[in-house]
Amino acid sequence: MTKPPQTNPGHRPGSSTLFPPDVTPAVTHDAVVIVPGIMGSELFDTLSGKVLWGLAHPGWLAKAWLTRDGLAPLHLTPEEQAGEYGRVRARRLLRIPVWSPVLRGIEPYHKLTRAIEETVAHPDAVLPFPYDWRLPVEVNARLLAAEARKHLEQWRGHPAHAAARRRALDEREGRLVFVAHSMGGLVTHGALTLGFDNDLAADTRGVMTLGTPFRGSVVAANILNSVQGAPLPLPHRRLAALASAMPGVHDLLPRFICLEEGAGARRLAPSDVGALGGDEELAKKSGEFFARLAKQELPHHRAVVGVHQDTVQSLRLENGEVLASEYCFRAHRNGELRRDENGVALRFRAWGDGTVHRDSAALKGGAVPIALQHGALASGRAARDAVLDFLLEEDDLGPDQADEGLGLTVPDYVTPGETWSLRITGTDDPSGIDCTVAAVDGPVRRRALPYAEDGDALTADVDLPEAGLYRVTVEADRLPSPLTQLVFAGPGGTRPPED
Repeated sequence: MTKPPQTNPGHRPGSSTLFPPDVTPAVTHDAVVIVPGIMGSELFDTLSGKVLWGLAHPGWLAKAWLTRDGLAPLHLTPEEQAGEYGRVRARRLLRIPVWSPVLRGIEPYHKLTRAIEETVAHPDAVLPFPYDWRLPVEVNARLLAAEARKHLEQWRGHPAHAAARRRALDEREGRLVFVAHSMGGLVTHGALTLGFDNDLAADTRGVMTLGTPFRGSVVAANILNSVQGAPLPLPHRRLAALASAMPGVHDLLPRFICLEEGAGARRLAPSDVGALGGDEELAKKSGEFFARLAKQELPHHRAVVGVHQDTVQSLRLENGEVLASEYCFRAHRNGELRRDENGVALRFRAWGDGTVHRDSAALKGGAVPIALQHGALASGRAARDAVLDFLLEEDDLGPDQADEGLGLTVPDYVTPGETWSLRITGTDDPSGIDCTVAAVDGPVRRRALPYAEDGDALTADVDLPEAGLYRVTVEADRLPSPLTQLVFAGPGGTRPPED
């Protein structure tokens, strides 16, 4: 007679591993705070009662970017520009994939959250920290410091904390671990080091950042410049108009040597930001804030950095137009620009995650390189594994996840019915590469067939039947985690309709 299956008390939910009944799965008794990146929080208007960003229905994204007033509620009001906040509230972390021009796809955080919840002593140990990403990093850092303190005190009084503490190696009290994606790393840095809570750093066991632009990103300059230069599709112009008065975007501007001039290069000045379409005063305030922040070391920090993706790292300004390039400049320890024997600034290609280049995402050595796009760095399996190992205080984060060196480059905006190309870098062999393009909300799924082109890269041609948000996925047996990127298909034409 066959015995019924037995429930294994050593089986952790969501895990494929069955432990013997006398083996306790490894968990952490620390409190975890998840801090998302820019556009990674759902925003809610307290006056109108409407969701402004992150609404979960298929037509929302097109309405937001392609209608005259779709983004109007996200613009900062005069009161908000004067520092009176409260109209907009961040309710929760992003639950659906979204898309933004230039920034491209932003994946939701439910996979990361679920994985962390399975690695702590109790789900109550996890605090998602949504925030209004339109506002200055400093404002959100102050809020994070207060919420993290409250969360730690509540967790230390939780029965599950007491039980897990008794099983811990040193039986110490639980501390805080921050897991921060993109801009969230800047918010965390400010919360821990700028005096909002002088004991918070001591109560923190570790900080793991995922693609955080510690020195900014040239992509932010591209965002502000989208209303200038050659005509661009309507979504890009709308994003630029929104961002031009948004402190959060100005806090992402590059603070490294990036502006190419003649044989040399220098950092952006507030006047340069004004010339490319931003706000000089916001740029000045941001520069002063980050000058303070740069003097403070982020405690117990480990960075995950995206690599092998085509990433803009420098720029030239010609008649107010940003011309971005995929190489960077570096300085000697004395601050002098590295130059060749003729005095010309040396150019380096550092790659990155498609939004943040590697030099900006790693404050110091010891970063964990993973070949993923920026928007997927908090959702990809390899990144989640690195986070979980960090939570469990493992010193060895495993093998280098970037050994294969494959990258994915996709247009951020395409037109239905027109053929466009994606690019897979790092190989010229299409065998074993599986590439698909599928609608995020809908039945459309296309297989793209990569073919070799000149150089160490593959190309695949795609056409999509209708408007919408699509996810490109590249899989290969030799990849530790699939490469993904979101692309938005909308109305064609290079000159947008008048507003």
